[in-house]
Amino acid sequence: MGFQDIFRKSFLEGFSGMEMGFWEILTVFLITSCLALYIFLVYRVVTRRTFYSKNFNISLAMLCLITAGIILAIQFSIVISLGMVGALSIVRFRTAIKDPMDLVFLFWSIGVGIICGAGLAEIAVVLSLLITVGILVLDRFPAVTVPMLLVVNAEDNDMEEQVVGVVKRYCRYCKVKSRNMTGDRMNMIIELRTKQESELIKEVGRLEHISSVSLLSHDGEATY
Repeated sequence: MGFQDIFRKSFLEGFSGMEMGFWEILTVFLITSCLALYIFLVYRVVTRRTFYSKNFNISLAMLCLITAGIILAIQFSIVISLGMVGALSIVRFRTAIKDPMDLVFLFWSIGVGIICGAGLAEIAVVLSLLITVGILVLDRFPAVTVPMLLVVNAEDNDMEEQVVGVVKRYCRYCKVKSRNMTGDRMNMIIELRTKQESELIKEVGRLEHISSVSLLSHDGEATY
């Protein structure tokens, strides 16, 4: 027996399949299913104020089970593990991640599947609890106030100075983001922060030649 045969034999024996009975495998999948449901519920709660995709949430739960199954299969045979690597290497994911938090949940789901499949369910439970606490605590930190947008339609294109003057009396921060003039008409969009929203709209609306005023808010990214 040559060196290559000895090395091949020792390598395969070192990765020989671990012995797991039916009930051990069933227990792994039951624990993984509970954690997958837990991730499903946490994602639903955390994304209550942002874009929520039910299909993506379901895929998170299923991803836990799929990953656990793959890890279990890999542990049984080195041949299966090499086949899994070859099969998964040709998979291409083209769905864009709309929110960075979705990426966190995606890695969380994969991580739970890997850990449970490796037979370390205690680590998966502790990890899930820590991630939940971290998300909920950090989410309660005060965020930067998102600016609002004041949309003004005027019948006189010389109204900008008067509108900005009124806005500055009610706002600590304001910036003209857009100007559009068509004949004698003018449309303006002003980015601002104020706590006197109703008073501001009424004051601007009382100006002469103002046809309409709208104050819009959004839940997008905020800048300092």
